[in-house]
Amino acid sequence: MEKPSARRLHPNVWIVTATSFLTDISSEMIVYLIPLFLANALGVRMAFIGLIDGAAETTASLVKIYSGALSDKLGKRKWLAVAGYAISTVAKPFLFFANTWGWVLGIRFADRVGKGVRTAPRDALVAASTDEINRGFAFGLHRAGDTAGAFLGICVAALIVWLTQTNESLLSVNTFRIAVLASVIPAVLAVIVLAAGATDLTKSESGAEKKLLSFKDLNPRFKIFLLITILFTLGNSSDSFIILRAQERGLTVLHTMFMLMTFTAIYALLSSPLGSLSDKVGRKKLIVGGWLAYAVVYLGFALANAGWQIWMLFGVYGIYYAATEGVTKALVADLVPEAQRGAAYGLFNAAIGVTALPASFLAGLFWQGAGTWTGFGPSAPFFFGAALALCASLLLWLRVK
Repeated sequence: MEKPSARRLHPNVWIVTATSFLTDISSEMIVYLIPLFLANALGVRMAFIGLIDGAAETTASLVKIYSGALSDKLGKRKWLAVAGYAISTVAKPFLFFANTWGWVLGIRFADRVGKGVRTAPRDALVAASTDEINRGFAFGLHRAGDTAGAFLGICVAALIVWLTQTNESLLSVNTFRIAVLASVIPAVLAVIVLAAGATDLTKSESGAEKKLLSFKDLNPRFKIFLLITILFTLGNSSDSFIILRAQERGLTVLHTMFMLMTFTAIYALLSSPLGSLSDKVGRKKLIVGGWLAYAVVYLGFALANAGWQIWMLFGVYGIYYAATEGVTKALVADLVPEAQRGAAYGLFNAAIGVTALPASFLAGLFWQGAGTWTGFGPSAPFFFGAALALCASLLLWLRVK
């Protein structure tokens, strides 16, 4: 087998990677501060925090189905992706004015609609710009760039927290607003880079000639993989609960930022090597390994009794992300013909996003149930996630050949 090489990658891969790098600098400056802002500054209860995350992701996921299918029909991956990044960029500054959880929900909804518009066309553009030999490497490189941006964004957020916070334990409104304003600059640059640099490679076809993807047309292996992914995602609640768990176990806001930097550094460093490894040993082995790592880490989150334990486990959590995020998208490209990949990525991302609503809402109810009729508490969402991850790993290993 020919060895994957960065020199053989199409310029689109580098442009999309740079776009994601800039976008994640912007996003990660504020995304992990949002649950702290809701809980500390606005006094929002856990069930509502889960609902906000889940509802925004789920509603936006419906957009991914249409956006992906439309990109197949038009053969215009680039400009749909540009439009999606632009929507998120326009929505972001409004967080500066947010003073109720309804404001945050509306802005998160708009931001996730932008993500819904861009994700499937962007992934299809990367897939169209690579061959099977380099596909895992290309998606891994994209995830590495994305996560390197996240690392830098968290570093900037940590600096803002250090310079502006007066209370180490609770996030202030002033700190959050400064982070929001700073996040706008890289978001604007990301839109400019993609609009100026990327090139569409898929030719459009007439509606009479074009066969769009329907569920009955799916590769049986892809159908099974999709259903197993839904099972896994039902236990994969928003990472906001990990952030709040860290705070509940004693980490300060600044220490939480350092914990996130540890996670993103490991994620960024391992994404490209593990993506390349999937080209050699197969996608399924990497995904099963990643899901098993997830199960172990979530069990650790449930049992942890100190903040430093959450910090250590969150670093290992980066291995799960590195082994699965890019590799699952490469597997989708392996299973679906190029002309239908936009719709396939739309279905795949939508399945994950739609399941995010019950996953996060259930996690919030489990957490909030401490001392009530449920008898649950902060450990319950993590026990639940670990159990479903183990079931999904076993099914993937046995059912996807």
